[in-house]
Amino acid sequence: MELFWYIVLMGMLGMYVILDGYDFGAGIVHLFFAKKEKDKKAVTNAIGPFWDANEVWLIASGGVLFFAFPTLYASSFSGFYLPLIMILWLLIFRAIGLELRGQYHNEMWESIWDKAFGIASLLLALFFGVALGNVVRGVNLGMVENGESAYEAHYFFLPLWNPTFSPTAEHLGIIDWFTLLLGIISVVALTIHGANWIIFKTNAELNTRLKSIIFKLNFVLLALVITSILIWHIIEPKPFTNFLDKPFLWLFPTITITGLVGQFWIKKFKKDGYGFLFSALFLFGGFASTAASIFPKVLPSTNSINPSLTIYNVAADEYGLSVGVYWFAIAIVLVAVYMFVQYRIFNGKMDDVGYGEH
Repeated sequence: MELFWYIVLMGMLGMYVILDGYDFGAGIVHLFFAKKEKDKKAVTNAIGPFWDANEVWLIASGGVLFFAFPTLYASSFSGFYLPLIMILWLLIFRAIGLELRGQYHNEMWESIWDKAFGIASLLLALFFGVALGNVVRGVNLGMVENGESAYEAHYFFLPLWNPTFSPTAEHLGIIDWFTLLLGIISVVALTIHGANWIIFKTNAELNTRLKSIIFKLNFVLLALVITSILIWHIIEPKPFTNFLDKPFLWLFPTITITGLVGQFWIKKFKKDGYGFLFSALFLFGGFASTAASIFPKVLPSTNSINPSLTIYNVAADEYGLSVGVYWFAIAIVLVAVYMFVQYRIFNGKMDDVGYGEH
């Protein structure tokens, strides 16, 4: 049952990355590339009917984490308390930026909320990438110092950064050069993803420019991905062990590469949806590859005193996990129906939606 709920949790988080990921990317496009008012309208129209529903996947993932892996939930929400609060505030400002912008037509008012929406989207993309970097790198479980554990084996707390800015220090921080690299990869990848969504859902004049931007950013993304793979061994001496032991896991890196390479044909696609498909494949493959590389760990320990948290030592009781399957089956049907209806209603281009106008 632990494996089943792990797959469910990773699947839900993967959905969140793909769906709310294009919202973050659209916000970054809005911040840096949408200079004209009609371009800004195109961006908000593209995500307007979807962004709040997409965030439900994050809430649902938190619920599954609390239910199926309560020890991991307790450990993570205490250890990452500071960045989680920052993410909460960024989600709030991003939402009110979208909702309040059109309430009053004044240049200064609109500029303030445009910046709130764009900067919050940018920082959310960065912080979620940094969060993934923390999971890959691991944390000092039990806050071990001088060979002795100061707290319970699953407890830790991290400041935003440490003085050395190093991912191999005894006293780690949320942000170091390794986690920041993954954060930058996240920003670039989600910018591409959001631009592809705007192209897919609108006929804006901005789209031609976005295709050129995607093409250029994909070279940056390729370089960053190669760099991250080359330095991975500094964090994990044997990073490909799971892939060598279970060859079927190579499916996920293959999906990642397919998505990445496909972006180089963005200017030649005859259908607007192809770009979004390839960027979604890259995000799904990259996320799944990362999870597969550390499995069955869900939060590695950077010390030799306390063991890493795995799906087996943080899971709830077997009876509870079994009963939860029935409720999950009901919930997933309801979610599937809701999403089908939503995307059916808002099928096609969204140029005339007029989201946020009052």
